[in-house]
Amino acid sequence: MATAINDTPEMDVSRTLTIRRHGLATRLTHWLWALALFFLLLSGLQIFNAHPTLYLGQQSGFAFDNSVLSIGAARTEDGEVRGVTTLLGHRFDTTGTLGVSGPADRRAYRAFPAWLTLPSYLDLATGRVVHFFFAWLFATVFLVWLVASLINGHLRRDILPSGADIRSLPQSFINHLRFRFDHGRSYNGLQKLSYAAVLLIFFPLMILTGLTMSPGMDAAWPWLVDLFAGRQTARTIHFVIMILLVIFFVVHIFMVIAAGPINELRSMITGRYRIGGELPRKEAGQ
Repeated sequence: MATAINDTPEMDVSRTLTIRRHGLATRLTHWLWALALFFLLLSGLQIFNAHPTLYLGQQSGFAFDNSVLSIGAARTEDGEVRGVTTLLGHRFDTTGTLGVSGPADRRAYRAFPAWLTLPSYLDLATGRVVHFFFAWLFATVFLVWLVASLINGHLRRDILPSGADIRSLPQSFINHLRFRFDHGRSYNGLQKLSYAAVLLIFFPLMILTGLTMSPGMDAAWPWLVDLFAGRQTARTIHFVIMILLVIFFVVHIFMVIAAGPINELRSMITGRYRIGGELPRKEAGQ
């Protein structure tokens, strides 16, 4: 690890430095969340396939016109069965992906295709068992992370954006578009804002809306139904949050690859992160 020495004490020197960026609690909860969310997604789509329609309000059924999303199959005038997704009253042909999937000689008539559900075959009971197990794991890990982050200062230091972080958001956004990443000790403003949205908004909403869909929890905590304006609204919000988390995951993985996957993965496995740039002589000499 080479260091360029300058005769002037105040001058900065260029050096690559390896630091401890992520604590044990952060690393463990990160990977447990990744595991739980993987199984929650696939089992959740299995559950959704049992009734592939989302509504707003407390009730649903043929007597109500409150659906916002529906995925199914419909027969055309020439007798062909096509996949149809209806979103806010607009119909889209989604044959091959949603509603109707699989090869022409072995068509599957289901909202989400087999490769996206757990189990791959239609089995609501197993899907619910898997989903509930990982849902409680997810909620428990979130509670552990929240307590640990409050105690060790991770939430205040690394997640909540400061005033300077907010002011730097335009430049951070431009830097990300240009694939210019600052390998520093802390997250930049855009990263903090993204992680704060996921950890402090999406995750709590996912947990609370999941609890709202449980009749037992509704009986114990009736205020949950009022909070989300009905169980069907809670189910819709639950689904939307799932979509947003999938989008976040895709962007997150892309950014990890663009920023240097070895360095990023090492920091989340071992906690060690390599930074570089101009450091003061007294710091470079440490």
